[in-house]
Amino acid sequence: MLYELIAIVRPGSLHEVREIARNAGIQVLRSGGVIRGYTNWGVFRLPKPTTKHQARYTDGHHFIMRFDASGPVQMAVRRTLGLDPRMIRFSVVKLGDKLGEVKDVDGHIKWNNTRNLSDSI
Repeated sequence: MLYELIAIVRPGSLHEVREIARNAGIQVLRSGGVIRGYTNWGVFRLPKPTTKHQARYTDGHHFIMRFDASGPVQMAVRRTLGLDPRMIRFSVVKLGDKLGEVKDVDGHIKWNNTRNLSDSI
């Protein structure tokens, strides 16, 4: 099954972000999964201030990882990320489970910076 991990790490050190992404990727690879790609989006302001592990955050470093793995592997990645105190928030989304649905999905996620507020109204 193809999954997409959207993660927000506390801002500060790019080394921390790389370490978290690497640990999640190693967990997938050791379980027989495949990493399709990583995309680093950088630091952005959060929609609203968030408190996590007794610290308040207004900004977060975003990254996305697409990977193929089984359901239990995805749950193990979620459990590991949930215990990491450097994580602010994360979400794992299932993009598809049949080869016909996921064969053309790219590993790189593009940022849509051409869309304006007037385009959505």
